[in-house]
Amino acid sequence: MEIILESTITCPNCGHQKEETMPTDACQYFYECENCHKVLKPKEGDCCVYCSYGTVKCPPIQENGGSCC
Repeated sequence: MEIILESTITCPNCGHQKEETMPTDACQYFYECENCHKVLKPKEGDCCVYCSYGTVKCPPIQENGGSCC
């Protein structure tokens, strides 16, 4: 199974999108939108901002099929 490291985050506040490289060794709990500067946090039940706002789930979810950091 190939792990995808690129994910496009969409800010729910302003709609700005940016492709980011996800960390492979930790979950990212906070992400600041470079457009409106809102700090994003994971939605309830998600482990990180990529699982909540990204086009691709984080590497731990991809590897473990649902279990995160």
